[in-house]
Amino acid sequence: MNELEISIINIIVNAGETKSYAYEALAKANETKYEEADRLMKKANEALNLAHNAQTEMLHKEASGQKIEISVLFIHAQDHLMTAISEKNLIEQIIELRKVVNTLVKNKGEKSND
Repeated sequence: MNELEISIINIIVNAGETKSYAYEALAKANETKYEEADRLMKKANEALNLAHNAQTEMLHKEASGQKIEISVLFIHAQDHLMTAISEKNLIEQIIELRKVVNTLVKNKGEKSND
């Protein structure tokens, strides 16, 4: 496996990890386990940084004149990274909304018991 292929695989693997951690975090938020959700979102961000760094390295090479071979695998990696970023960002927003909803539901339940 050459250096380019390794970079591409790093993008795919870390983008996949990003999505996996983010969805795990959402599940924890749905269970009102916010500290666990925050920990998982931190891991999602770390994985995303690794994927983004691999992409940035390839962009720097291209910008410095080294031709990067465009392959189906390269396109797949870019697609994975783009969707990981989008899904992570949306999940962060959903988690924040879930916190609000869970608080409102809890407060409503407490008021009805009074």
